[in-house]
Amino acid sequence: MLSLNQLPLHIQTPIRKTQEAQRLFHGRGHAFDGLYHVTVDWLPPVALITLFASESSQSIEKLADQLLQILPECKSIQLQHRYELHGPIDVIHGDAIEQLVVEENGLKYQLQLGKSRNTGLFLDMSNGREWVQTHSQGKRVLNLFAYTCGFSVAAIAGEAKSVLNIDMSSAALNVGRENHRLNKHSLGDVKFEKLNIFKSFGRLKKRGPFDLLICDPPTLQKGSVDIARDYPKIMRRLDEFMAPNATLVLCLNAPELGRDFLIDNMARLAPQYRFVTDIKPPEVYIDAENKGLKVLVFTEFIEAHPPTFT
Repeated sequence: MLSLNQLPLHIQTPIRKTQEAQRLFHGRGHAFDGLYHVTVDWLPPVALITLFASESSQSIEKLADQLLQILPECKSIQLQHRYELHGPIDVIHGDAIEQLVVEENGLKYQLQLGKSRNTGLFLDMSNGREWVQTHSQGKRVLNLFAYTCGFSVAAIAGEAKSVLNIDMSSAALNVGRENHRLNKHSLGDVKFEKLNIFKSFGRLKKRGPFDLLICDPPTLQKGSVDIARDYPKIMRRLDEFMAPNATLVLCLNAPELGRDFLIDNMARLAPQYRFVTDIKPPEVYIDAENKGLKVLVFTEFIEAHPPTFT
């Protein structure tokens, strides 16, 4: 069994691009005995250790020393206690950095440390954002559960015709605007609407049709989203706001639901769409139990042969 001070950072992730945000160690996938409660992220110049259960101060100090050895650019090491109610963060080395701008695949994103449980950018979705950037040229994009609009930034960078971002949080959408400004994007073709999606299908129909849908819902949000119950509500309404031959990027982050949840419900509720490919998270997200992030691409099968994505 591994102890925290033996965390295999140097084995897990050769740090190829030290200027880019990335996960260095992912214990949440249950691939490393004794480290299921630990993740480590590199958010230049901050190393963020996240604990989902308490650990000894001695183990944390040893891990911090290891991080300083492999990350000479590190100016701050911070420790988040996700097992506590609001996920408080302690600075255990260096500067008390709360706001920062990170890069990923050449794009910039604003992060906030210590304000909420999440930083503002989900690193496991890095390949998804890169896929959208590659496949959004000329498309009208609908970004549901947009959060801080990372997919929107990627889509506009990929020369999308337009993006409509929908989320219940005006604060998150405001960060999304700033993310676009950081990347010097014109906001003329980017819209932000604070809406309850499940009460707004009529408005989506008026705003559409859309060529590319990105749907990345929370697993459970008290009073608004229960994904097992609510995802099918979106699937059965796709014809109302999606264009012919549309592409769907459907994300699922519920540990108790497998990718078959998306496959089976799409076959039942939107059989005109065919599964095309999975978008896997970065390699560091080793998942021994297949409970991690699932991202599946579907396309409407109207032509003789559906498009093939890579």
